[in-house]
Order: sequence, then C-alpha cells, then structure tokens
Amino acid sequence: MAILSKDESQAILKKVLSFSTADECEATLTGSTGGNVRSARNSISTSGGVDNVSLAVEARFGKRSGVATCNEFDDATLRRCVQRAEEIARLAPESPEYMPLLGPQKYLESPQAFAKSTADITPAYRAQQVGASMKICDEKKLTSAAFLNDSAGFVAKRNNKGLEAYQQRSGLEFSITVRTPDGTGSGYATADYNDASKFDAARLTQIAADKASGSRNAKALEPGKYTVILEPAALVANTDASLMQALMGALDARNADEGRSFLSKKGGGNRKGEKLFDERVTIYSDPTNPEVADLTFSGDGRPQQKVTWIEKGVVKNLYATRYWAQKNNIPDLPRPGGWIMEGGTQSTADLIKGTQRGILVTRLWYIRPVDPQTLLYTGLTRDGTFYIENGKIKHPVKNFRFNESPIIMLNNLEAIGKPVRVGGNLVPPLKIRDFTFTSLSDAV
Repeated sequence: MAILSKDESQAILKKVLSFSTADECEATLTGSTGGNVRSARNSISTSGGVDNVSLAVEARFGKRSGVATCNEFDDATLRRCVQRAEEIARLAPESPEYMPLLGPQKYLESPQAFAKSTADITPAYRAQQVGASMKICDEKKLTSAAFLNDSAGFVAKRNNKGLEAYQQRSGLEFSITVRTPDGTGSGYATADYNDASKFDAARLTQIAADKASGSRNAKALEPGKYTVILEPAALVANTDASLMQALMGALDARNADEGRSFLSKKGGGNRKGEKLFDERVTIYSDPTNPEVADLTFSGDGRPQQKVTWIEKGVVKNLYATRYWAQKNNIPDLPRPGGWIMEGGTQSTADLIKGTQRGILVTRLWYIRPVDPQTLLYTGLTRDGTFYIENGKIKHPVKNFRFNESPIIMLNNLEAIGKPVRVGGNLVPPLKIRDFTFTSLSDAV
C-alpha cells in the first residue's frame, strides 16, 4: 500500500475532508517503501525494510489550529483523526502569524523525481551491491563500513480551499568508509541518486579503498593558511552540517531582517542585491533538473520553481514563510530542496594537476557554528587528506582542525570544477586559497 496512485490517495483525502466541520481543513498523505543494509568489518550487520502510509490532518477554527495523524484508513479511524484535530484546534491559542490555507495552485512536472528502478529494489539487490563492495575490501585486505538506504513513495495533499497536489519520488544513498588494518589510513566515498540504475557500489568502494591505502603514514604539516581543493563530499554532507549547507540555510529573509544573519544590515533590512561572493558563484534551485529532480511543492503547498539565489556573486533572492513574505511585501519563495552550483568542466584530478602546492580534502566532519553573523564554522578533515606538489599528490598529511566561513571561502576561489550530485544537490569541487587550518588532529 506504500505507493498509492493519485486517484487512490485523493479519494482518501476527499473522504477525510468530508468528515470535517472546521473553518479550514487540510490533509496530507505520505507513503514510502524501501530498505537498508548496513555493513561493518566487511560483514553485513543489519538490514531493514520500511513500508508505511500515514495521514496528517490539520483543522482550523479562526486562527486556532490542531493536527492529528493516523496510519489506518477505515472510515471510523479517518473520522476519529479529523475529530481529534478539531478538538486540538479548539484548545489551541490563536496564532499571531496566521495565514489562510492556499487555494488551487499550478505545479511543475518533475517525472524524473521517481524511478521504477529504485522502487523495484529488493533485499537481494542490496545484498549484491554491498557484497560486491565488501569483496573489494577483502581482496585488498582492508576493512569497510557502509550504509545503503533506498526509498520510493509519494506525497499527496488536499484542502477545502481547492488545493490539490500529488507527486511520486524515489532516492538511493550510499556511503562507505574504508580503513587499513593498522588503522593509519582511511578513505571515504558517497553518492545518491533518484535512479538506482546509475548506482555502482563497487566503483565507489574502489575510490574509498584507494584513498585508504594512499593515506597511511601521514606526515604532519604546520597549521596555517593553505590552498585547498575541497571535493564535493567535503562541501556538502548527507548526515552532518556542512559549509555549503550552512550558506544555503542562511538565505532566510526573516533571520536577515531581524539581525540574526550575515545578510543583516545595521539598522535593519537585509543585503539582498549586494555582491558578496566571487563573480563566478551562481547558485540556483530547479526541482525539474533531471540530475536532482525533487518535489515541485513545499510542505505548505507553495509551488517550487526554478529560482536563482546567487547570481555572479550577487544575492538575488531570499526565502521566507508566507507570513513574512506578505508582511514585508517580498517575493513569496519557499525554502528550496536541492540546489545547483554552476561550475566548469574540470574534474578534481584536473584541479590537482593545476595546483603547484596545496592540500586535497576528501571530507569535513564534526562541523559546528562559531559565529552565525559571519557564518564562521569549525570542524575537522578526515578520511583522506593529501599534500599536492607540482600538480601531483605527493604524500598524505595528518588531519587538521579548520576555522572557516563559506563567505570568505567563496571570495577566495581559485577554480571551480564540474558539478556532481551529493546530498541531493549538484556541487562542484572547489580550489580555494588561504583556507585556515588552526591545529592538527590525530584522528584518521
């Protein structure tokens, strides 16, 4: 039952709305089916599956609202779910930022957000992919830990103001860490796709294995400012904070207007329209892009469209809630899902060839904010950090702690490579001068 068709899901939502006596009522139905495999020490340690459909009902009386959920769909359960949402709404305080529910909307089509190849994944497929990965590490006498997760599902929405939305989507994520037997070398690789036919665990494992083997017996370099090449996985993480995610998360109009952001102006207002980055920096979102296809509507039902956030270094748009957009008479733009940073044609290997002296960073982790108004962050390198000399990797180096801001980073650009998909985004490798390393770390 996890992937209902548009007709099936809307039939349930129509019934839900028919049970409502509220001034406004909106129902959202979500479903997913999928599974995961986790491995450690070259053995599968856990596996699991997900198959669920759930309903959320929001009822409103004036400016009061309440939400109730259920995952059974007989008439009695649906009716009780609606009644419970209405009971909560009557008890809730009025919202000072109330906005009426949206009426009918027009949404873009994004068919490549869903792939049958991903929806058809079986436990045997997961075992085969992870098995091929573990075999490489066994043959090279390396140790690996990996996680493969896939899902396919749908989101359907309907309210009593005429809004109706439905879309299917799918996704697969894989990450692997490979270590040498003595624990002195470590490598990492990650990838994600809408379409599982593009996935090859063995290829990614080979990348991580080569980095692990090549990072043994790392030498210490003095902390300081270095030219660095940050691989896409170092710029965007699937499960932790990251420098580029911090930047995109800061493009919030309200935080800027209320003085809590690097985009805030002294005395009020924000810095939209100012050139704050290198002119080569252009970032936009597009839910219909085939490489990072995504939902074409946000959680509150607003359409997701192609939006340019930064163009040639200039901040062009900020996202906002409907309340804040209306209050300040600014564009009503929801926060994007995935985003795309324009780049060039060079691979990471090409960037290395063009570097006289520098450091290659595979991954950053344990990233934490230091100063939100300058977007200063600290964290550590890990899983393969290498010294570059005369266009070649000369030797591995011990890991560093860094203190850096993506604002400064994107003003110190030396080169931008070809974007690749990481974490649902298209991200290029970046060559950056004067990246600040503050101390050494013994972690690998």
